[in-house]
Amino acid sequence: MNKTGFQIDYDAAAKSLTVSGVTDFLLSQTLECGQCFHFVKAGEEEYYISAMGRCLHAKQSGEALTFYNTTEEEYEQVWKDYFDLERDYGEIKEKLLEKDDALKPAIDAMWGVRILNQDFFETLISFIISQNQQIPRIKQIVAGISCNYGEPLDNDMYSFPDAARILSAGVDGIRGCKAGFRSPYIIDACEKYSAGLVNRESLIAADYAGCVESLKQIKGVGDKVANCVALFSLGKRNAFPVDVWIKRIMEKLYFGEETPIPAIQALAADKYGEYGGYAQQYLFYFAKTNEIGKNTRKKEK
Repeated sequence: MNKTGFQIDYDAAAKSLTVSGVTDFLLSQTLECGQCFHFVKAGEEEYYISAMGRCLHAKQSGEALTFYNTTEEEYEQVWKDYFDLERDYGEIKEKLLEKDDALKPAIDAMWGVRILNQDFFETLISFIISQNQQIPRIKQIVAGISCNYGEPLDNDMYSFPDAARILSAGVDGIRGCKAGFRSPYIIDACEKYSAGLVNRESLIAADYAGCVESLKQIKGVGDKVANCVALFSLGKRNAFPVDVWIKRIMEKLYFGEETPIPAIQALAADKYGEYGGYAQQYLFYFAKTNEIGKNTRKKEK
């Protein structure tokens, strides 16, 4: 499902590259939908993003997406894949609606979401941090760890540190970045990553179930975090992370009552199949934005 034929215009003097003809994509929805946490909003559809050891200044106007301070080579090698630009999301939406038109309100509202292809290590640590946290707080912790232990980039952004730098900081250093009870989990993840016990290539080669089970060998990584990492950095597009918002909207759409998470995941696998991750993102962002079920359910612990 590749979509080619974009018009690429590179301004060598300004070091900016504009990709025209980008459909089914909105920069704000893609960044703000809860799949990544290392960015700063600079204006209307304009962001500074720390990713892949770089700081990207990106801005969208209609179907034109402009990357500043970049090169044609960097776009081809990094950002085209990072933003999943050549995948045909129009076709994905059609396939999902053929499977179940109950998804239509979420897809129509969150039409510009794409699933990013993120760095595995940063995604793993970020979603360990995400446990029992709101997105602004996750962003603060990720930014704090990066500022203290990463490398300076442009526009007061920092790269996310590697495992060795985090291990040198130790539990106390990471706890000082407000990671709280997650600090020893982060250290355990770094130790297993450094020892090769958590290996990106092996996880990509594994099937979905094997990938999730391997990730769950890290202390503090449960089903939801493992599914997020599998979906957002390991190409497992059938992964279906279930958090409070997904649980609420799935119960509302399909069950009409309190439902165990395994039953929700089983239904998602049956209904959405290989497109489960895309369905999850449309549903999650739609449910969270509209606070579906928030006022009719007990407060989550």
